[in-house]
Amino acid sequence: MNGTGRGDSGPGAGSSAGALLVVGDVVTDVVARHRGPLTTGTDTAAAIRTLPGGAGANVACWAAHRGCPDVRLLGRVGKDAAEWHRRELAACGVRPLLVVDPRAPTGTVICLVDGGAAAERTFLTDSGASLRLEPADWSSALLDGVARLHLSGYLLFSEPGRALLPVAVESARARGVPVSLDPASAGFLVDLGVDRFLGLVEGIDVLLPSRAEAHLLTGLPDPADAAAKLSHHVPLVVAKQGAEGALVARSGRILARVPAAPATPRDTTGAGDAFTGAFLAALLAGVGPEEAAVEGCAAGARAVERVGGRPPART
Repeated sequence: MNGTGRGDSGPGAGSSAGALLVVGDVVTDVVARHRGPLTTGTDTAAAIRTLPGGAGANVACWAAHRGCPDVRLLGRVGKDAAEWHRRELAACGVRPLLVVDPRAPTGTVICLVDGGAAAERTFLTDSGASLRLEPADWSSALLDGVARLHLSGYLLFSEPGRALLPVAVESARARGVPVSLDPASAGFLVDLGVDRFLGLVEGIDVLLPSRAEAHLLTGLPDPADAAAKLSHHVPLVVAKQGAEGALVARSGRILARVPAAPATPRDTTGAGDAFTGAFLAALLAGVGPEEAAVEGCAAGARAVERVGGRPPART
C-alpha cells in the first residue's frame, strides 16, 4: 500500500467480529445553500460551509452512527487535508485507513443547494486523490474481522478504481464476505456506459441505486420494474426513491415497498449515503432487508434535515 494507509493502526488492530469495511472516496465538501435562483454575472447570497464528505466516507459514518461497532474506511486523500479527515472520521466512530497521495490534492465537491422545499443539490466535482485509489492500496488483510465489504461506485469512474474493484471483490468472495455497491452518480454512469457498469459489478451481492441510476441502468421508467430487472443481475437490489422511500427486489420481483420517513429538508447532500450506511449496519446486526430498508429511510430523513452529508460527531 502506498502512502500511510495501513499505518493508521493497521486493518486488524482491535477488530471485532462483524466489522464493515468501506472502500471509497473521501472529499472536502463546500456546501453553498442559496435562497434564490443563481444569478449569472453577479452575486447570489448564500450560506457557505466547508465540511468533510465523500460518498464512501459518509456511508461509513452513518453505519457507525447506526451503531455498527467496527467500521473501517479505505480511501485516498492529499497531504493538504489528511489529518483533518482522519480526525473527522474518528469523531464519527470510523477507523480511517487513509492512503496519503504524494501528488494529488484531496478531492473537493462544490454542493449547490437550492432554497426550494426539496432542497435539491447540484454537484461540481473535482475528485482529486480519490480517483487514484488503486490495487496497490489493497491487501487481503484489510478483510480480517470483516463481515461486509461496501464499495463506493465512484471507484468505477477512474482506471485505478476500476482495476481495484475486481481485486477487492475477489478477495471478499474468497473469504465468504458479501459485497455491496452504490452506483454513486447517474451523471458519471452516462459516461461509463450501462453494459460496462453491469460487467464491472459481476459478483456483487447487493446493489443500492438511486431512482435515477436504476432508470439509467435499465431504461425502464417505472421504478419497480427497474429494480426488479436489476435484481436479475445482482441478487439483492435496494432502490432508493428519495421522498418516496425504497424498493427491495430479489430474483426479478419486488419484495417490499418501504415508505419514506417524514422530514423537512434543509440539504439533501448525502441522504442516499445515510440510507446505505444505516441499511448495511442493520444487516450486520442481523436485520432482514425490508426492516434494514426502513432504518435506511429513517437515516435518510435525518440526513436531509442537516447541512452536509455526515451525522453528528460523537461526543
